[in-house]
Order: sequence, then structure tokens, then C-alpha cells
Amino acid sequence: MGTLEVRQVATRRDLAHFVRLPWRIYAGDPHWVPPLTVEVREFLDRTKHPFYLHGDAVQFLAVEGGQPVGRILVSDDPNYNRFHGTNAGCFGMFESVDRVEVAGALLDAAAAWLRAKGRTSMLGPIDYSTNYSCGLLIEGFDTPPRIMMNHNPPYYARLLEAWGLAKAKDLYAWWFDDSGDLLARWQRRAAWLARRGAVTVRPFQTDDFDAEVQRCNEVYDAAYEHNWGFVPLSHAEFAYFARRMAKFAVTDQVLIAEADGKVVGFSVTLPDLNEAIRPLKGRLTTLGLPIGLVRLAWRARRIKTARMLVLVVLEGYRRRGVSELLILRTLDYGKNVLKYTGAELSWTLEDNDLINRAIEAVGARRYKTYRIYQRTL
Repeated sequence: MGTLEVRQVATRRDLAHFVRLPWRIYAGDPHWVPPLTVEVREFLDRTKHPFYLHGDAVQFLAVEGGQPVGRILVSDDPNYNRFHGTNAGCFGMFESVDRVEVAGALLDAAAAWLRAKGRTSMLGPIDYSTNYSCGLLIEGFDTPPRIMMNHNPPYYARLLEAWGLAKAKDLYAWWFDDSGDLLARWQRRAAWLARRGAVTVRPFQTDDFDAEVQRCNEVYDAAYEHNWGFVPLSHAEFAYFARRMAKFAVTDQVLIAEADGKVVGFSVTLPDLNEAIRPLKGRLTTLGLPIGLVRLAWRARRIKTARMLVLVVLEGYRRRGVSELLILRTLDYGKNVLKYTGAELSWTLEDNDLINRAIEAVGARRYKTYRIYQRTL
């Protein structure tokens, strides 16, 4: 097999191996969705991703016998540590063959990099911060991941735990298909909730884009500031997200809730672009021709599922039915106008009882569990 080597990605060749390694790991997994390689490269590009305006990160590649066998991203976010008064770093984008020594060598390299930064603990899998893809899938391997959600082999938990990582927090993903036509039965209650809470729900106003983004940014920071693992997005990061989502979001699936003359909550639901991406095998071009891009545009118009990836309500309005109204309005439009057959709501913290009960109340079922691990260095 040759000598196992873990090295920091520093060449174009190593970066190519880092990006393409998942194709080896998931060769026999029928539920894996190959990411677009151009998107992965942009995510890692220090000159393009706004995380690098305040944070730092590097990639490590495990090689044996000239073949890549594992990878890991390790990141340091000073904003997170200032916000929480901690001294932690993160690892993410973890992939490995099923061998404890490979995973351990990758985690050792990540830990050494963080120690050199003066960090004393490590959390993960977290790609930069909890605002990005995070969590190791530990339940729900029998369905494909939705847009911007992780997927991994079941043995990854064993590899991480063998290195001494322990559970920090579980995250839940919920599925809604309304097989019992619950939406029809909820219409009267939705109207009652709106009247009782004096709440109005409207679509995002694209002709006032920058101001709407700013309103959402303020609510996002205020609503999540006490949540475990939360770190405020920088203005650059929030704008980065907004611009990317605007490319394929449906306006009537980006909703803003108002009460007492101000924005008190919002939700963002995106078509599950993974449906359209999956057949492309990671490529938008073939022999220099934009064949994949044409196929992506064609398939994107035929997507049948979605993911609600943001559901934010200010603390003083969480018992006034705002969450339920945002969910119901989203599901109603998705089912009856866009003709979606199902939708994921993700993710929520395992101990966020208020939002979890609200999601269950409108007919969703918990169908995936993700875990974030931690270890003192």
C-alpha cells in the first residue's frame, strides 16, 4: 500500500485530488449527490469566499501509494471565539476510506494546525462555521441529501469517535409530504394565527433587494444570538449568501413576517437543486461545451422537492404563530403552485423544543439526524 502521508494542499494537483476524492469514497452509494466541482473550488478559494476576510483555513490530503485516501478542511474563526468567549477551531469536509489510521492522521494534522493557532478545542464536522454545511449524518442514510446538506458513509462516526471525538450537539432534519392533506385542514387555523398575532406574511421584495437583505440580516443576528454554535455572519458573508440564493430562489418561497410595524421573522426555501445536479457527475462542461449547464437549466425547471433552510423568528414573537405561518405559507405555495411532492425543513437543534414542536405541529416528521463532535486538544 505504501507509506501514509498527510500533507497540506499547496499545489493544483493536490487541490484536484482534494476536490475529486469523494468520487472514490461514494462510488457504491446510490444516494450520494456529486457536487459541482466548480462550486467546491469556489468555496475553497481564498480570493472569492468572504470567510477569509476575517478567518483562516487550510486543507489537508492523505495520500498512500500515490493515491488520495482522505481529506480534511481545518478552519479558525476569530469571530466565533469572540462571540462565545471560547478558544475553538473547526474541521470539516472530512472524507476517508474506512481505516482508523487514515482518519486519525487527518485529525492529528488538523489538531496540530489549530494548536499552532493557539486553539485548545476542535468542533466538527463544520465547514468554516455552522452557517455553512455542518454535521455528520448518523441517522437517515436511505435518502439523498438535500441542497447544502451533508451526506456520508455510516462508518464515519466510528472513525471520529475512535480519535476521541464526542457528541457536542445533534441537529434534526424534517420531512413534509402532506400525504394526509394536512394543509387543507390547517387553512382556518392559519388565518386564526395571523389574526391573533397581528402578523402579516409577504414575499421578499426583489425591487428593494439591498434593504430587504439588511432587514433579514438584522433579524437573523438578533434571533439566533443565544443559539448553541451560532456565529453572526459578516455583512460580506450574508450578502454572499443572498446573491447566490437569488440566482435560483422562487420569490414566493422567500417570506418575511411583519408585526407591530417591523420585520419579526423570515424564511428561505430553495428548490432542491441536488435533483438537477445529481446526473451531471460534478461537471458543467464536456469537451469545452456547456452541456452540463444546459442540462442543469432544463432539469432545474422540473424539480419536485425543496428545502427550507432558514426559519428565523425574533424571541418575543415565537409564541404568536409566526413560525407556523411561515411554514404553512411556504408549504401551501410549494404544494399547490409549484407542485412539489415533498420538502425538507433543516436543520434544527435537538433541544430547540419550541421550533421542533412547531414543525411537528404542521405535519413534518424527523427523518435525519446529524451530529457535531468536539474534543479538547
